[in-house]
Amino acid sequence: MAFRGAPEISRRFGFLVTELSRLYARSFDERARSQLGLSQAQCRLLYSLAAHEGDTPLSQAELADRVGVSAMAIATMCERLEAGGWITRQASITDRRVNELRIRPKAHKALQDALQIGDRLTLEVLAPLSVAERRQLLQMLGRIREQLIRGDDAQSPKEPRG
Repeated sequence: MAFRGAPEISRRFGFLVTELSRLYARSFDERARSQLGLSQAQCRLLYSLAAHEGDTPLSQAELADRVGVSAMAIATMCERLEAGGWITRQASITDRRVNELRIRPKAHKALQDALQIGDRLTLEVLAPLSVAERRQLLQMLGRIREQLIRGDDAQSPKEPRG
């Protein structure tokens, strides 16, 4: 395989998954910012808090891990979300160095709206596929996700690259 210029990567699995994620996130981000005043990352943060509601409050460090961003980025996001009335932060009663985070009622409505934005976007991007193809794609992606979660590569064929 000879390369002239940049190697052809656009059909490799890793590239496609990363590129699809980037493009989808960018489209969602643009819509969420214009319709809700929230970024895609802020919606993920609020979703993580909502999904954890009723349990022991999450710390900023735990939230950073769940959202997949740095502790510094979470701190900045939390400051903005608190100032906007989306979340509350208070020092833990067991460790004053730790901020516990809770979602506020107005964020629940925004999350419902964010889900609708995501649903509309998904319909648009999957429009070229038949209903059966959509179902099959989601099933296959789910299986790949489970494989990555398990970390079990014993059954993985050696052929695909990327």
